Amino acid sequence: MNSEIEELYQEVILDHSRRPRNFGELPDAAVRVHGDNPACGDEIHLAVRFDGDGGLEDIKFTGRGCAISQASASLMTMKLKGKSRTEVTEMLRAFHGLVTDETSETPGTLGDLRVMRGMRKFPQRVKCAMLPWRAVEQALEQGAGEATVSTEPG
Repeated sequence: MNSEIEELYQEVILDHSRRPRNFGELPDAAVRVHGDNPACGDEIHLAVRFDGDGGLEDIKFTGRGCAISQASASLMTMKLKGKSRTEVTEMLRAFHGLVTDETSETPGTLGDLRVMRGMRKFPQRVKCAMLPWRAVEQALEQGAGEATVSTEPG
């Protein structure tokens, strides 16, 4: 990747970490998932409300951590809000490929999330980028109530 593109990607990540979108409480959430990355101290509290068909009607997060985890959560919530369960699952799989697999095709549907492509060079950072995605995956599995996910094996 050329340095101009890397610089642009870094700017997008910094912007989203400093001014995260969809940051805040969601009082009528169906599911709340607490995610943590003990290796670096990142924490994500994800709140999801589903529509009648099980899609993500609304999604918000709070938490603290490195720029990558916060930017990933911000970008993710923007991308997933209003999406069907199938679309969310497809994006989850595509994002995981983006940050872990050199040979993975990057679907255009990921849009701004492609700024996270550089994480695959830094395995510890992949956990930071994946934390909010693991939380949303847990929210889909759970459907209601509260849950916890971690980047480290329990």
